[in-house]
Amino acid sequence: MSKTYHVTALGSAIVDVIAAVDDEFLLTHNIAKGVMTLIDEYRADQLYTAFGVTREVAGGSAANTMAGLASLGAKGVFAGKIRRDRLGSAFVSSMRDTGVHYTTEPAEGGPQTACCLIAVTGDGQRSMNTYLGAAREFAVGDLKESEIAESDVLYIEGYLWDAPSAKAASLRAIDIAKQNGTKVAFSLSDPFLMGRYRGEFLELLSKLDILFANEDEAKALFAVDTFDEALQALRAFPLIAALTRSEKGCVVVRGAEVHVVDAAPIARVVDTTGAGDQFAAGFLYGLTHGRGLADCGRLGALAAAEVISHYGARPEVPLRELAGRAGLI
Repeated sequence: MSKTYHVTALGSAIVDVIAAVDDEFLLTHNIAKGVMTLIDEYRADQLYTAFGVTREVAGGSAANTMAGLASLGAKGVFAGKIRRDRLGSAFVSSMRDTGVHYTTEPAEGGPQTACCLIAVTGDGQRSMNTYLGAAREFAVGDLKESEIAESDVLYIEGYLWDAPSAKAASLRAIDIAKQNGTKVAFSLSDPFLMGRYRGEFLELLSKLDILFANEDEAKALFAVDTFDEALQALRAFPLIAALTRSEKGCVVVRGAEVHVVDAAPIARVVDTTGAGDQFAAGFLYGLTHGRGLADCGRLGALAAAEVISHYGARPEVPLRELAGRAGLI
């Protein structure tokens, strides 16, 4: 590797605050079971106090991907905004403990550090209450051009398009990457984003080197009914598209080159949170370490399988060990 880092990622810096509760707690605090609800700062403070004993870990889509890359042994940077507060300190400590380089300057005022308050009931249901807070304040001034220039790949999560300053920073980061020979990878993140930014994302495709999407996101991007229609549409763009299909595995396409990769087998699916994030981690590891596209897909499938076998969006078993046993590294 000729550059300092394998991947620099831009994303929402969120602290996951996890508590074990019962169904009565959900009813008492009017928490919708099994779904994600956006909340304001006042509601976040109320729930945090009510939670009592919690476990806190850095989260957010791109941050989870960087944790997966670190678990594989890659060198990575994460850029995302926090405030200088207690949860902000927890985010910094958690990222650094995973081996991810994190240097974004915290805000001294304004909204609190973003958090996702996750109530886990005995049946395994995760009820998520997300306050975006300081994460929405990420801006062009937070970019470190040297980190982007010294990375093989710049990776951006689509969720940033919901915050105007973060979107502007993402577009500027893409320009920096192009000027410095850094490949640009982008995750569509959520099919609902296509309803708001479909036109912008279609225009963005011409600037990308790698696109990550699940089947629903790909179909929504091209406003088509079938996966094959979305696949054929993507083949017209000069990029690598890595498309995940849950238990059907993934399809990786680059022009006329198409690879169909099976899902990695697991005993039981426990929690699909973070599957796409970890697929991206495995795929990007392979890509930045000279693997062919099929092996990149297999590494992504392996990382996704590990994370859906337990609760939480980050690996519990070192991915490098799993990939080594599978003969992929």
